[in-house]
Amino acid sequence: MSPASPPAPGAPAAAVTRAEYCVIACAETWRDNGEVLASPMGPIPSIGARLAKRTFSPDLLLTDGEAMLVGLDGTPEGWLPYRQHLTMVTGGRRHVMMGASQLDRFGNQNISCVGDWSRPTRQLLGVRGAPVNTLNNPTSYWVPRHSPRVFVERVDMVCGVGYDRAAAAGPSATRFHRIPRVVSDLGVFDFATADHSMRLASLHPGVTVEQVREATGFGLSVPDEVTRTREPTPEELRLIREVIDPGGARDREVRS
Repeated sequence: MSPASPPAPGAPAAAVTRAEYCVIACAETWRDNGEVLASPMGPIPSIGARLAKRTFSPDLLLTDGEAMLVGLDGTPEGWLPYRQHLTMVTGGRRHVMMGASQLDRFGNQNISCVGDWSRPTRQLLGVRGAPVNTLNNPTSYWVPRHSPRVFVERVDMVCGVGYDRAAAAGPSATRFHRIPRVVSDLGVFDFATADHSMRLASLHPGVTVEQVREATGFGLSVPDEVTRTREPTPEELRLIREVIDPGGARDREVRS
């Protein structure tokens, strides 16, 4: 898909796309985080983190995903040795946004396998660093295709630890455990309920509560009044379209 041409001077800006609402929702994940390492996984979370740093969260640290801290243009600003990276992870000074093959109502995440773990029907990434991430620093999730196959009653294998399992493990597991938000192509979700079960926090424009319920494989908590994901400002749209993602990678991940 070729990027859209910018509007001529004086012409109205193109309508905000679903992908751009997703970028805004992901960017908001790092609002008021201060000087922490933002670790976004996926195109739209990465665009969101860079947008947050350029606007309302200037103290965020961005990484190339390997061993460098990078500036807004991607050029290296500092070295991040592995031992220092782990210190940030285990001390709660990192906020990662991971993907999820499955998520349940309490935020347990699976990226390892589908089916019985002893004889799975599908092998995925593996557990990777999900347990360490979720027990030691804030972890949010990005799901580009919201469906009952992802939002399930019970995950087939726990990789990222949810609120119920962290609570059962005790204070050593809950010290830094926090899931600020889940962003999907339909809306934004949090765990601001008495039992820390997933709640619908906002709908992206054009999405209904019924659509979300039909695409979710468990009983979702829905408040009496559901807000809409906020509109991007003109400056945020300019940054997304002209500076951060002029090639339109966002629209290849989430189509309008």
